[in-house]
Amino acid sequence: MILIAGGGIGGLTLALELHRLGVACTVFEQAEVYEPVGVGINILPHAARILCELGLEEALAARAVATSESAFFNRFGQTIYREPLGRAAGYAWPQFSIHRADLQEVLVAAFIARAGAERLQMGRRCVGVESDSREVTARFENGTERGSALIGCDGIHSVVRKQFYPDEGEPRYSGINMWRGVTVHEPILSGGTMIRAGWLATGKMVIYPIRRDVDARGRQLVNWVAEIETPKHLARDWNRRGRVDDFIGAFADWHFDWLDVPAMIRTAELVLEFPMVDQDPLPRWTFGRVTLLGDAAHPMVPRGSNGAGQAILDARGLAEFLARFADDVPSALQAYEDLRREATARVVLTNRSNPPDAILREVFLRTGDRPFERIEAVIPQEELVALSDGYKRITEAWL
Repeated sequence: MILIAGGGIGGLTLALELHRLGVACTVFEQAEVYEPVGVGINILPHAARILCELGLEEALAARAVATSESAFFNRFGQTIYREPLGRAAGYAWPQFSIHRADLQEVLVAAFIARAGAERLQMGRRCVGVESDSREVTARFENGTERGSALIGCDGIHSVVRKQFYPDEGEPRYSGINMWRGVTVHEPILSGGTMIRAGWLATGKMVIYPIRRDVDARGRQLVNWVAEIETPKHLARDWNRRGRVDDFIGAFADWHFDWLDVPAMIRTAELVLEFPMVDQDPLPRWTFGRVTLLGDAAHPMVPRGSNGAGQAILDARGLAEFLARFADDVPSALQAYEDLRREATARVVLTNRSNPPDAILREVFLRTGDRPFERIEAVIPQEELVALSDGYKRITEAWL
């Protein structure tokens, strides 16, 4: 029996993968119930492939928006670069933009339907683990469980990670604070566009729809993220409420012919505040019959839509090794780490230095934060393509 500590996106995807391969597992989630919290999330084609191969495409397509285009703008609303995404870009798999709670619900429903409700235990917070040559013993606040392995999928505040790295220290703050919100709004541009605009020094926005036809007017639920360089550093808490007046000043004059940004912010249903943080890549994930997955293994700044996606890739790789080396669990865990640890470290470090929004940085620097007459005079099209493709090569390098 594989014990999975954490029933988030990574843990549930791993559980579905293990069930598909005939490997018994139980998920232990610390929350008493799943709450419809959070905001939007993007599932890029390399991760969507795995979810679709798990038979979830229809359920996801019914809730998500199939993102078809990426568009970059300066803070004056001028177009810098556009490119197709997902199937529109020739991928065999879609790119999904979806509310985190909707994705969670799809994963939970699928796992319960396939494995049984008893395989998902709520209100079970892992507080420690011991491992020997034969089994692991996981300690929870309300009892112990034994199994052949424990996978720490317990997120950014991972207890399992902390046990093996007690002196790691606080997360690395990037110097950027984020305010994230959702607003019911008329479709923007194509209605399937992911928008990146501005730059961090003066204020940057990421905007994309996550639900279609939410009312009789055919409006969408639009996810947006405001990012601003700031010395302010809060503790990591996905559910901390934010205040619009703390950041809207940076976007007060963003009135474009295709979007009134301050009006969109002011009419938000929910605003959350979160510091952009990550942690340095670890030298090791696996300790005998225990290993880490997703944010517990490689927390990364949310630039490039790869946090959940890399956890999903982890899940596919780990499940396949556990099925292949069923009689040698420690070797399976080590093979998984060998496959994924360096690959995810490259994503963590690239997200710090050269994520997709590096396009915005280059234009900001080359124009001196002024409007331009022709983007071709600022940066060649070939360089824009190279910046975008370089990031894809790193994040899509998997199994």
